[in-house]
Amino acid sequence: MNAAGQIQRLSGNLGSGMNPKRRRLLQATGLALVGGLVTAGCTKQRAISAAELVTPMPTLSADAENQAVAMAPAAASTNTPEPARPVDVPRVAADPTNIPGPVDWTEPRHHQITLETVEVVAEIEPGVTFRYMTFGGQIPGPMIRVRQGDTVEFTLTSRATDFMPHNIDFHAVYGTGGGAEATYITPGQSNGLIFKAMFPGAFMYHCAVPNLDYHISSGMFGIIVVEPPEGLSPVTHEFYLGQHEVYTDKPAGTQGNHNFAFDTMLRENPTYVLLNGEKYALTAERHGAMQVKSGDTARIFFVCGGPNVTSNFHPIGNVWSKVYREGAILNNPERYVQTVAVPPGSCAILEMEFPLPQDVKLVDHAITRVLSKGMLGVIHVEGEPQPDIFNPDLPGDPTG
Repeated sequence: MNAAGQIQRLSGNLGSGMNPKRRRLLQATGLALVGGLVTAGCTKQRAISAAELVTPMPTLSADAENQAVAMAPAAASTNTPEPARPVDVPRVAADPTNIPGPVDWTEPRHHQITLETVEVVAEIEPGVTFRYMTFGGQIPGPMIRVRQGDTVEFTLTSRATDFMPHNIDFHAVYGTGGGAEATYITPGQSNGLIFKAMFPGAFMYHCAVPNLDYHISSGMFGIIVVEPPEGLSPVTHEFYLGQHEVYTDKPAGTQGNHNFAFDTMLRENPTYVLLNGEKYALTAERHGAMQVKSGDTARIFFVCGGPNVTSNFHPIGNVWSKVYREGAILNNPERYVQTVAVPPGSCAILEMEFPLPQDVKLVDHAITRVLSKGMLGVIHVEGEPQPDIFNPDLPGDPTG
């Protein structure tokens, strides 16, 4: 089937309930066909060719067209050596401490929030490059924090140098597609909506174009926190973390450039499972561990982007002292939980206590994901030893 036929089929699948503005845009560009079609209740096999991919985009630069061809399923040769590409940014891993402060206002506010979609080449691990798609150039995308009853005037923008269509679905929004149709953009465009934050909790947001699994896997997800009017209890630290999986055309650790592998994604067999977008990103060996002191407390806002695998989130050497599953802030928290299952498309709010110095390792307890696929972060706890709580030496141990 040619590109025009693919566009016609897409329009038919989306149905008469679709926003007419978006239908015309899709028919004019064909950009939503990149990598295939996913519509409500129906998945189409990704069989679009590299030639079809670039044909609907004649206004893009030659460099962008070459990048599009390199990402197309037909152009990705599994295990074919390809040198690492020059990176656009030194990291895509979000700084887990760079988040908005707790809500401190008592009356509803009007917020003007803009997010930019950013497509960049960066390293999954040293010597391994990959073309990510992100919100704001980081994974997970920037944390949004508002109060229940606030109004958000939201704008999504795209750089003219990018080449993929994008949009955003807020799980915190009452409305069609969580705002996905209202925010649909192609390179160089802006679009948006106004919504009222009606219900409290921690909620995922993500790109929701027809091939949304590809976009989410490439990094397009984040969290919006809607605090209840009374706010959250005070803690010493707050951290923001996100897990997702990446599917590439080479085994994990293979040096060089990795292209996206749709066939691997269809089998739900990820090459990498990552915390904040990179292998072991939040460790001393990469971008640095999170830092606390003994006696501190911490709250973690955690989002599982998926798109397919459930996180089994566990702190080695500690427990979650409070757990709000699904980010359900108004529920009574569970107490002292060892491992929390967070399905793709959901969030959790987790709190920890740090009674003694150590390195707390945050892992997915599907352990192969830690050892072979990159899912590890560290909270480094400074302080004096507490032998009444933990003593590594038995009495009379000559090695002590």
